[in-house]
Amino acid sequence: METAALDSAVATANLPLLLVDDDAPFRQRLQLTLERKGFAVTGAGSIAEARRYASTLKPGHAVVDMRLEDGNGLDLVTELRTLRPDIRIVVLTGYGNLATAVAAVKAGAVDYLAKPADPEDIVAALTAAPGTRPEAPAEPMSADRVRWEHIQRVYELCSRNVSETARRLKMHRRTLQRILAKRSPR
Repeated sequence: METAALDSAVATANLPLLLVDDDAPFRQRLQLTLERKGFAVTGAGSIAEARRYASTLKPGHAVVDMRLEDGNGLDLVTELRTLRPDIRIVVLTGYGNLATAVAAVKAGAVDYLAKPADPEDIVAALTAAPGTRPEAPAEPMSADRVRWEHIQRVYELCSRNVSETARRLKMHRRTLQRILAKRSPR
């Protein structure tokens, strides 16, 4: 989609956007970029602050970080969807994995992007027509990444219990802890 088309799509939307991220410098940069694209952005640094703003704003769009200091952004996605069923929500995370991506979409997010997300990708996700799908990635995941995704999925299924995850994966608990402490492979 052309930038001019994106700008006009945002202008016609004329809805406020709630930006929730506890990383203040990132939030301020993204807020400025989204405002330049025509959104009326309100930034929040926590779930509690976002709840206060959401109750009065009733935003039509939201960009929510997955992990916040005072909780999980997925809980906020569900609350925003309840508050306004037609809201378009994009979930951002620095800890991307398949299980949380599926959980975000099930909770009501229209897209799930890994940080640092390109602002154009965020705007495209927020302004895409309902039912459209993002393009497939140009490069498939590496074998290490697929393994890491599987471990993360089982970890989430075990309610983030390391001992139970290690037992199900038939892996030593300390080995699993080392894997979980590392960043995801590319």
